Amino acid sequence: MRVAIIGGGIAGSTMALLLGRANIQTTLFEQRDSLISGPPFCHLHAGGNLYPDISDKQCIKLLHQSIDFAKLYPFSIDYRPTLIVFPKSCKIGVENFMPRLVLLKNEYQKIVQNDPSKDILGDPSRYYKLYDKDYLAQLFKKPTPKNPKTLDEWLIEPSKKIDFSQIQTPLIAVAEFGINLFLVSSFLQTKLSSYSSLDMRLNSKVTSIKKENEKFILKADGDEYQFDYLINATGFQTGIIDDMLGIEEERMVEFKAAYVTKWEHTNTLWPEIIFHGKRGTKNGMGQFTPYPNSHFQLHGMSNQITLFEEGLAKSSKSSSYPILPKKLIQKIDLGWNSNDIEQRTQKAISHISKFIPSFKDAKVASKPLYGAQQIPGNDPSLRVAEVSFPIKNYARCEIVKVSSVIDMAKAILKDIGLKDEKLLYPLTDINKDKAQKLAKQIAKTRGYPEDLGSKITEQNS
Repeated sequence: MRVAIIGGGIAGSTMALLLGRANIQTTLFEQRDSLISGPPFCHLHAGGNLYPDISDKQCIKLLHQSIDFAKLYPFSIDYRPTLIVFPKSCKIGVENFMPRLVLLKNEYQKIVQNDPSKDILGDPSRYYKLYDKDYLAQLFKKPTPKNPKTLDEWLIEPSKKIDFSQIQTPLIAVAEFGINLFLVSSFLQTKLSSYSSLDMRLNSKVTSIKKENEKFILKADGDEYQFDYLINATGFQTGIIDDMLGIEEERMVEFKAAYVTKWEHTNTLWPEIIFHGKRGTKNGMGQFTPYPNSHFQLHGMSNQITLFEEGLAKSSKSSSYPILPKKLIQKIDLGWNSNDIEQRTQKAISHISKFIPSFKDAKVASKPLYGAQQIPGNDPSLRVAEVSFPIKNYARCEIVKVSSVIDMAKAILKDIGLKDEKLLYPLTDINKDKAQKLAKQIAKTRGYPEDLGSKITEQNS
């Protein structure tokens, strides 16, 4: 069997890894010069703790998927907790969130009881912890540790810097960890190049596909190829491949951006912090994600920061490919102008400094992390999707969140006729020092601080 994978994002690269392990003749086509260069991902979606508006069913599935992702890519996990905060402007509070936390804690307990190797998030009894005002006042008096180990130690610095007049208490600390996308890219790029059965073609664009006599005839860079099985892992451009094959499908794509900042006035480690808020409003969710050497990635779920006017596009009756406005496609293809970077990053800084006042002194560190995300169907709140098989021997990857990639891979391996349990072992057999060096190089080459290629913590404490 000969397999073609179009797209070298997390979906396509993961499939290339597993097919390489199975010694299946595979060609990976990626139009950029390195792997995983699409929309940013920065955390495990363990239980969907960041999304109180999605269903419990989706949250439970995300919990399982996050654990599976961390098992396959253990080197990429940044073991810092997430702090969940409900501002006073938010209509929901901790009391609305507690039933879900209890549900997820119990589900995680069941997972670990059934398979102790899946204790990725630590001790299930410590999955989350509440912090009321009195306890936070006690933490405030303690010195900030250089390398926090316990949840209490991680909360000392936030207890000193957060403006508690703007938020509800208690706060919730959850074992929801980070993922470093540059490390994932580095390890995969290093490993995939070692498989003799895998032909990895970077800077290669597929221009046409047709199916004839049970074979897929594909053209790229002026050459023609023939394959038995096709994996469409092109992310927001999934509809382009569907159109080439004459397949009609309803979907959306959404353009988003996260902003990279440097906060010179802190040299301590922080947890990730989520300040909840209604999406699309001036009080939309704020996300404060730490990286080494005082770098922070910011989201603000309003149209002036992470979201964009006309940033959500839908497919049409004439095409399965949703068309984003030209100005957003230009950002994807050509990059951002400096004024836009400065203005939107400053708005992101202002959004976070409502809750961490001293963060107002943060500066723009680089261009944003950005890209378009596909959403199958017509529900923009969908967070759990994996793969579909619209025609024989054609797998269409439809992940919305990175943690869903393992379930996607299992379904594709089953469709091809391979047993996933022999292939989904952890990716660890790589020189970590070399991979770390490459991760920093990838970050720098893409125009970001090389610190983004490193984690702030190296092991689960």
